[in-house]
Amino acid sequence: MKYIITGAILLFSLQSQSQVGNQFPEMEAESLTNKFVTLPKDIAGKYSLIGLAYSKKAEDDLKGWFEPIYNQVIYKNPNPGPFDFSYDVNAYFVPMFTGAKRPAYKKVMNKLKKTISARLQPNVLFYKGTLNQYKEALNFDGKDVPYFYVLDPKGKVVYSTTGRYNKQKLQEITDAVDSAMEME
Repeated sequence: MKYIITGAILLFSLQSQSQVGNQFPEMEAESLTNKFVTLPKDIAGKYSLIGLAYSKKAEDDLKGWFEPIYNQVIYKNPNPGPFDFSYDVNAYFVPMFTGAKRPAYKKVMNKLKKTISARLQPNVLFYKGTLNQYKEALNFDGKDVPYFYVLDPKGKVVYSTTGRYNKQKLQEITDAVDSAMEME
């Protein structure tokens, strides 16, 4: 039994890392501030964190990452203390509207504009289109979980993870960013 569990953990770990080194596929998305952004082209030049969700359950889990990512990665303290550390990283959360969900795109977008803090709105992007190219390129198949990708300044995936927010996963993401930046 121990070997089965260990094997399953190893397989999941390898599967979630299998897109590392691949170029993040181009995606045009619209922010809650109605600006269009083409990932990764428009964010080239610095490290980026992209969170994707393509089901209602995954979107709910994605929302659980908003505040922790904002506080850890996006927020820049105007009066930093000696122990404050900030990242110069792009961070975007992308609900994906594909297939039969595409017509709900604007309705959901307008609803979220009313519930998401104005400080986070530029970081929430909406994608409307097909899903297959992203599923293949990014190797995601579990529709009920959000997917996170750390991209280097050229748009290549240097780290990935999936699932609900927890402190350990956020630490792994920031460690991946730190490690990748040190290698430059």
